[in-house]
Amino acid sequence: MGHIHERIDFTVAVFVVEHDKVLLCLHRRLGRWLPLGGHIELDEDPEQAALREVREESGLEIELYGERPPTTGPGTRALIAPRFLDIHRITDTHEHIGLIYWARPRGGQLRLSPGEHHELRWCTAAELDRLDPPLSPAIRWYALKALEEVNSPNHCRVNPD
Repeated sequence: MGHIHERIDFTVAVFVVEHDKVLLCLHRRLGRWLPLGGHIELDEDPEQAALREVREESGLEIELYGERPPTTGPGTRALIAPRFLDIHRITDTHEHIGLIYWARPRGGQLRLSPGEHHELRWCTAAELDRLDPPLSPAIRWYALKALEEVNSPNHCRVNPD
């Protein structure tokens, strides 16, 4: 997809957790381990973008973690808030505002999107430190936090609406 603005775009990053593993991809163009995700298109909301990006990049159907407020009504649709937000520089003149989500798989068949990734890999917390190339400190922190919180019975709850 083209950029929605020459200086800034909104993106989603989805840390998919199943049991004690988080799914990461070795991005073809960037040569780095990242969560699944990408740009939010003009005709979709962040939740739709997260579901679409994960499906396109991995073949998985997911459910996002978080709470949907009971405020949906005429002209308003409440969304599950991302767990975290960040802003990161892509080039000297372009940045991304990243909406970072936790999710669990709920269907589909894991498959590689060869146009985008060299590899998809389910990683335990211990395996995160053995990836080559090494994870960035930020991606490592988010992956560990997702593993901790999604597997905690007291933290996030799934809102599949």
